[in-house]
Amino acid sequence: MDNIEKIKEEMLNKKVWAVVGATPDESKFGYKIFKKLKERGYEVYGINPKYEELDGEKLYKSISDLPVKPDCVDMVVSPKRSKPIVEEIAENGIEYVWFQPGTFDGETIDLAEAKNLKFVYYDCVLVALG
Repeated sequence: MDNIEKIKEEMLNKKVWAVVGATPDESKFGYKIFKKLKERGYEVYGINPKYEELDGEKLYKSISDLPVKPDCVDMVVSPKRSKPIVEEIAENGIEYVWFQPGTFDGETIDLAEAKNLKFVYYDCVLVALG
């Protein structure tokens, strides 16, 4: 089993997730991923400074605003927005990051590596959860 597969398995066994880019817009991945994790019994916190809530659940402005430290962060934002969030993830001592397709570039991945994060990319949480 290669490293990414191992990390993916570790992440899917973690119970507390944050979705950066969670949105009440049902056509967007930020909505679909948030809902799918919830349906699968994960404790999920949405992060999006533009919205107050998603289906009656409070959305948070940033990782630092969360009431708990998540085990994993799922990124559903553009690469330019991902970089400062990777910094914040590292500062908060969170180990796992899942970059959805289209949310990272070489710099983002280099930064995640430099911060010693465990991450998955080129892979979709929706697909992994079936």
